[in-house]
Amino acid sequence: MLILTVVLIAVAAAFAALFLAELAPNRGAALTRRLAELEEARDGPPEILRRRRRQLQAEQLAGVIEALGQRAQAGYKEVGALRLRLIQAGYPNARAVPLYLGSRVVLPIALAVGIFILLPAAGWPWTVAVIAAVWFGVLGYILPPVYVGMRRRDRMKQMQKALPDALDLLVVCVEAGLALNQALVRVSEETERLSPVLAEQLALVNLEIRAGTARDEALRNLGERTGLDDIKSLVAMLVQTDRFGTSIAQALRVQADTLRTKRRQRAEEAAAKTTIKLVFPLVLFIFPAMFVVILGPALIQILETLQNFAM
Repeated sequence: MLILTVVLIAVAAAFAALFLAELAPNRGAALTRRLAELEEARDGPPEILRRRRRQLQAEQLAGVIEALGQRAQAGYKEVGALRLRLIQAGYPNARAVPLYLGSRVVLPIALAVGIFILLPAAGWPWTVAVIAAVWFGVLGYILPPVYVGMRRRDRMKQMQKALPDALDLLVVCVEAGLALNQALVRVSEETERLSPVLAEQLALVNLEIRAGTARDEALRNLGERTGLDDIKSLVAMLVQTDRFGTSIAQALRVQADTLRTKRRQRAEEAAAKTTIKLVFPLVLFIFPAMFVVILGPALIQILETLQNFAM
């Protein structure tokens, strides 16, 4: 029975390798041979060659995952929403959607097959291996969206913290006589150390405007890329100010005051939640230690007294 299982696993692995080879992008034999010759003749330290070889392997694996993702993308209905979510998470590349969908196919299979092979080889029962393979398969399926969601929340939190300071700097630049486009460039340069994500998004606005996109559309794209309600309200205010011809500096100052008030309210809310959050570590860690210190000597004395009476 064990030999038959090993043979079936080997046959399945061979078919999987052939399937992945079919999905991988094909190259001509002459081109592949020429690239191998150039790689062998290339001068450089061994570490650089190993690094390039690892990069080539990573690109080949990404090509296989992307090919699977492109096939999965054909039947996916919410491609636009997924693309926007990946952009907000920091993946604006056009390959992001196929790689994401392909990872949700490859990762569960790889984890499940790996656990199913390793656990019996380590001496675990087959039932445990099957349960662990199913569990790791589910984990591999939900891991990509969890990671993307965490990265998206981190980027939004970072931009939200740096936005009031960036808006104050934008007010100073506009009041100093700079136009809005030049002010955005200056703010993106100055806020790069504070928040690289926000600086990158502001620089993209200026690049879109220089490429010929209308300023209203470029600002709306900024709100969509970031996904922050504060930036969306700022964009709406800037669009209305530009449309009706009102003072941009005054509108920016009012918006900056509003954002500073919101930041202070968030800090007060976090401080108010601290007492409730401290209940769990107090009950689980501090109170038991206090009980041991306070009641421990008394319990020892009671036990010694009971032993004396028993004797």
